[in-house]
Amino acid sequence: MGTQVNLSDCNICNFKSLFFESLQQDGLAKLNSCKAQFEFKKGDIICNEGDTIGSIIFLNRGLIKLHKKVSETESQILSIARPMNFIGLLSVFSKEKFEYSLTAIEDSSVCYISRECIINEISTNGKFAIDIITKISKASDEVLEQKFALSKKRLRGRIAHILLDFAENIYNNYEFDLPVSRSEISELIDMRTENVIRIMSEFRTDGIIRINGHNIEILKPAILRKISKSG
Repeated sequence: MGTQVNLSDCNICNFKSLFFESLQQDGLAKLNSCKAQFEFKKGDIICNEGDTIGSIIFLNRGLIKLHKKVSETESQILSIARPMNFIGLLSVFSKEKFEYSLTAIEDSSVCYISRECIINEISTNGKFAIDIITKISKASDEVLEQKFALSKKRLRGRIAHILLDFAENIYNNYEFDLPVSRSEISELIDMRTENVIRIMSEFRTDGIIRINGHNIEILKPAILRKISKSG
């Protein structure tokens, strides 16, 4: 478990405007009292596959990978959760235990909101229930769209897609520190690690990207975007 920190008030947090704007003051106060906030370091496990689901998890800051065991020695990254989003909504109301693990891939700040408190609010607030359903639907769409987009691409296109995703949708900068290893990229896009290393080396040789340890700079985003689309 990470380090518990002093709670921020949901009234003054982006948390409210993103998800709980349908709540009246008393409803928001109830959920605020059901919340715990923790800080995690990069590499910290937030929950393990098989743990009982007792809370809904909201990511305030950082990045978290959702991953599932496929064998005793191998795992598959299902997705990467980004700030200002709930994590694992696809199963939080339909399962009793997590069917995946959550691990911080950057230093992260996380809020836990009691699932029981959320269910109680759903039972009395129809607008809030619709907000929950909408959020679950969007989460499902994002996972499916990402997997479908990658499945249509060849190896070079998949690498280009992921690099652009980090640059344009996560860091908003064409220079960034890659938060995952080459092995983790291979899990995310269903490739062999050696192919990830080879293709990124080809991109560097072709002058499309610059690599310095974990630091990546996309030098020719237009070319990388073309590879992603045609790949």
